[in-house]
Amino acid sequence: MSRADDENDGQATERVVIRDRRKIDVKSEDTTVTKESEEATQPSEPKESKGGAHRAAEEPEDEVAPAPALGAELEALRSELEDRTRDLQRVTAEYANYRKRVDRDRSAAAEQTTGAVLTALLPVLDDIDRAREHGDLVGPFATVAESLSAAASKFGLVAFGEKGDPFDPTRHEAVAHLTSADVTETTCVEVMRRGYQLGERLLRPAMVAVADPE
Repeated sequence: MSRADDENDGQATERVVIRDRRKIDVKSEDTTVTKESEEATQPSEPKESKGGAHRAAEEPEDEVAPAPALGAELEALRSELEDRTRDLQRVTAEYANYRKRVDRDRSAAAEQTTGAVLTALLPVLDDIDRAREHGDLVGPFATVAESLSAAASKFGLVAFGEKGDPFDPTRHEAVAHLTSADVTETTCVEVMRRGYQLGERLLRPAMVAVADPE
């Protein structure tokens, strides 16, 4: 045989040997060798040491707090939240009451100041009424008088006290008493001076003469 034939025979022999390994019976003696060769060709996977695996298993357990401790902490936070909520509600209610009290005091102070100014103007209004009764309220003086009365009305000043009104001791000041068959109850028969009130506040009672039924 030639050298080329020998090389071809060697290559053929090597191919036959490889095929025989793959198709060899599991019970043959070469099975162990084949399996060992296949395992040797497979890349080895990195393995962690026992100590490292043990630490990795222990780390999550260290991070998680025990359930009873979490429950106690949650209960403490809930109790603190309820306390803070009650404090906030109490402060809100106190502030609302404070604002109402301030608004009420401010309104009372404004009404008192307005009442004091209007009370000082009552004698002027009395003069205007007397001038009107005598027919002297004419010309420019009449215009000024009407403007003053309108301005006082805008501030809430209300006049009362008319002839024929039932006598009210809380609103009328009786300076004369008469008897009359024309009345069935105590009645104001003459008004000497009208009364004034500001809202519910009485600034001055009306000065009247009253008649009692006979």
